[in-house]
Amino acid sequence: MSNTQRTGWAGWAVFAGILMIIAGALAALNGLNAVLSPVEKWAVSSEAGTFLFDVEIWGWWHLILGIVILVVGIFVLRGAAWARVIAVILVALNAISQLAFFSVQPWWALIVIALDVIIIYALTVHGRELQEG
Repeated sequence: MSNTQRTGWAGWAVFAGILMIIAGALAALNGLNAVLSPVEKWAVSSEAGTFLFDVEIWGWWHLILGIVILVVGIFVLRGAAWARVIAVILVALNAISQLAFFSVQPWWALIVIALDVIIIYALTVHGRELQEG
């Protein structure tokens, strides 16, 4: 039996689940675009030198991560306690992976990182209210 009562703040956890589904779909589509792209490598220049990133590897990473985030988002909406923990880990990984490509896609990376932070906040502060009874 749970002593936690559902309040209006449970909407934040539902919002996080919906954001996860949207963010997962966007990441998967972005990854699919990179996998199917004719470009093989990205060159990123900085003061430390020029780095080459393999676009296909990046694409597969985001395609798989996006699909997993989408599926876990569905389980978050269903109230699975394990899904909240996995969700926080996955969106943290997603935010960190965006940092690697900040110089290539700065606005997209900032948007995704901001969404990930909102998801982490909602699930860690208000996610318990969705827990299965």
